[in-house]
Amino acid sequence: MSGKYIVSAIVGSFGVAWFCDHYVSDKKIFGGTVCGTASNKEWFEETDKKFQAWPRTAGPPVVMNPISRQNFIVKSRSES
Repeated sequence: MSGKYIVSAIVGSFGVAWFCDHYVSDKKIFGGTVCGTASNKEWFEETDKKFQAWPRTAGPPVVMNPISRQNFIVKSRSES
């Protein structure tokens, strides 16, 4: 008996949340506009090119000790 009330309350709360999100964010009932960086496709393509051009370097491999939560650098036997 109480299951139908719980399920209907959850569905109803999702409906209210969707309604509020849709009208505040998408319909912009409080005014405002979408910024040019989000709506301009050329800007997005240039930014994506910039991010893809950055060199990606990584440090030495790290292992986390789950007991002490400290990071230790893994060294090969030849470096010891």
